Amino acid sequence: MKIEKLPKEKFPPALLEIPQPPEKLFIIGELPPPNLIPLCVVGSRKFTSYGKECCEKLITGLKGYPIVIVSGLALGIDTIAHRKALEVGLKTLVFPGSGLSMEAIYPKTNLKLAQEIIEKGGCIISEFEPNFKATLWSFGQRNRLMAGLCKATLIIEADERSGTLITARLTTEYNRDLLVVPNSIFASNSKGTNKLLRQGATPITCVEDLLEALGFEIPKDEERQAKLFADLSPEENKVVKLLREPMPRDELIRALKMPTPQANALLSIMEIKELIKEELGEMRLY
Repeated sequence: MKIEKLPKEKFPPALLEIPQPPEKLFIIGELPPPNLIPLCVVGSRKFTSYGKECCEKLITGLKGYPIVIVSGLALGIDTIAHRKALEVGLKTLVFPGSGLSMEAIYPKTNLKLAQEIIEKGGCIISEFEPNFKATLWSFGQRNRLMAGLCKATLIIEADERSGTLITARLTTEYNRDLLVVPNSIFASNSKGTNKLLRQGATPITCVEDLLEALGFEIPKDEERQAKLFADLSPEENKVVKLLREPMPRDELIRALKMPTPQANALLSIMEIKELIKEELGEMRLY
């Protein structure tokens, strides 16, 4: 992975508008085109199944829109956001809390993910020297770049003392939009997010909320469904054909003639995409 130092004239203009703009930027890969809207997606490292599902469903709903997903490569929601963006064909941009050399990049467990992001036309960018090792303070420092670059920041799960709240605070200080997924009042992972909602953050309860917050005209339900069904994989197409009449999940899995774990994963993804749903013990089309 070749590390390049960006000349000042190629810095993203939004980063030059913040109170403490970066003095230097190192990059691997290509900056996204200026016509793409950057959306920062961050949240808890100790995510719940609810947080994971919210993150995946919301990013899946952005498929086909001129949006680049920005996050920090951390374990948890950051990783889920990057992976789902790649899966649905969105560009993704990474701000790690370290330098960009293979020895320094953090966390090491996401090195392969970082390489995949670059291979698929995204980039990794940092103001730290290539061999700089991540420290506690470096994450807070890089958070200002994520908040500063993006039109909006989407928070998915954060406890009361989460580093995610630093990004949230900077987002509002930089006059960007702060978007928050609501959660249970009983969950520790929602104490931070619920506090942000009380302070006036925009609640995001569905893809339509998110698209509207980013300035897009919301398609009518019929148009949205038509778009989803026009872009099915061969496996998804097979499910749609089988569900011309509703049937129980077990019967559907047998009819698919694929390993049960693989079939369940396929059906779960289609439920997240709102292509199919389960009602009264039967799977059916939306």
